[in-house]
Amino acid sequence: MMSIDKETTQNLRQDYRSASLLEQDVFDNPFLQFEKWFSEALKSEILEPNAMTVATSTVNGTPSARIVLLKEFTEKGFVFYTNYDSKKGQDITKNPQAALVFFWADLERQIRIEGVVERISDEESTAYFHSRPKGSQLGALTSPQSSSIPDRKFLEDKLASLSEEFSVKDIPKPKYWGGYRVIPNRIEFWQGRSNRLHDRLVYIQEKDSSWKFERLAP
Repeated sequence: MMSIDKETTQNLRQDYRSASLLEQDVFDNPFLQFEKWFSEALKSEILEPNAMTVATSTVNGTPSARIVLLKEFTEKGFVFYTNYDSKKGQDITKNPQAALVFFWADLERQIRIEGVVERISDEESTAYFHSRPKGSQLGALTSPQSSSIPDRKFLEDKLASLSEEFSVKDIPKPKYWGGYRVIPNRIEFWQGRSNRLHDRLVYIQEKDSSWKFERLAP
């Protein structure tokens, strides 16, 4: 029987007072605004500021979300790496659109990003793969991500076998592993404010690839 009642969860509240987000204080370019906030998140020393929710959906619109680490951002988009055969990879193959969410509770900030998804080049993926710790490289070879496996021992035995096989030679990047780039067409910056009257500024890409921004009601 569940021991946490409805009243307990309904009474969980936090009044946000640390900062504001006003039109005159932001960049016209959303990537510069993202860089500013991301730099501030890094300086704040919060745990894994590059952790983001990646939401995908099937062609029928069934959503799926999980936490992934951002590994690169430029004006080309936001890059993360995964197994192409994973659930998210299968979704992206059939429906190449995704949403990203960063939530930095200590800063009372959230960023929402929506856009189309493309694979980065195999050369870029290979270069990043070989920059990873050896244990992470072996992990990519070991795990048939999102597939059913019999037990934990299956992974441990496979890892032990691969560790022995590649003890003195380079580990090749698996063909099923690499990077995706989310190319945004909408980026929203949310700053918590008192009385739930939060600041929300959204950048929307125009047909000529320029950006406009507007305020949304909280």
